[in-house]
Amino acid sequence: MPRFLSGIQPSGRLHLGNYYGAIREHVRLQDQGEAYYFIADYHALTSLRDAKALRANVFDTAVTYLACGLDPDRCVLFRQSDVPEVTELTWLLLTVAPMAMLENAVSYKDKVARGIPADAGLFTYPVLMAADILSQDGDVVPVGRDQVQHVEMTRDVAAKFNREFGADVFKVPEYRLGEAPYVPGTDGAKMSKSYGNVVEIFAEGRELEKAVMGIKTDSSPPAAPKNPDDSTIYKLFSLVAPDEREALAARFRAGGLGYGDAKKLLLARVDAAFAPIRERGKALRADPARVEAVLAKGAVTARENARRVLARARKACGLS
Repeated sequence: MPRFLSGIQPSGRLHLGNYYGAIREHVRLQDQGEAYYFIADYHALTSLRDAKALRANVFDTAVTYLACGLDPDRCVLFRQSDVPEVTELTWLLLTVAPMAMLENAVSYKDKVARGIPADAGLFTYPVLMAADILSQDGDVVPVGRDQVQHVEMTRDVAAKFNREFGADVFKVPEYRLGEAPYVPGTDGAKMSKSYGNVVEIFAEGRELEKAVMGIKTDSSPPAAPKNPDDSTIYKLFSLVAPDEREALAARFRAGGLGYGDAKKLLLARVDAAFAPIRERGKALRADPARVEAVLAKGAVTARENARRVLARARKACGLS
């Protein structure tokens, strides 16, 4: 049975792009093998320097994943910083990680191009990610296309470490591309918190209505036929209510459906689809001790794994 390992950035309130792009797939993997998920608070320090906000984001991320279907009895959910062994593993891996490899990391170059300071934490981010994966003896890392390079770096560094020290210390993982769809935001671009174009998972009432009814459209009159493939409304509707997508597409093509009415249809489907998740989220927020217990339980298992891997690495290096 394969062991899956994936990290989750604690970026605050998550949205439909996060749900359809990652969360839904993570929930499915619970039935396909051993599923390990960590909330990457060490990683978050490369961009977030607010202790209160970080703690709140970690809690919110845990609540969201649990509300969306992660089952602590079928997976291991833990906080990255509760497994400090990964920091020592990061140093050991840094001793064999080529500078050229890190300089060519696409995520590093992209972030610097967007004005994020080029500090050592951001530069060595892929090695910490490698330590996260290798510390849990992960077999498969489910990723989007933008993360494939990081897993390839993990494979390269693990294999080099094993060669350099003449021991099979690290399991060399594979990556798996998920079936994540493209999720458009309310402005038609990719849904992203940084673009301010999101529909949040826990949004309800006026907040949800404002987000959905604010979706940008063209100036086609209600009577005009419309191409559903060009519509953000239709694309989101197809994700939320796939069984009804063909019927809505037919109404778009036939004409007579205004964008306002189409948005109301989408609003109703989003509200209904995520209502159970919202209710579970409210229950979890009202019981923070329950959420903390899940993370603490996951940390015990994750640290046991990391200690075994670190012991192998230290022995190979000649450390006491």
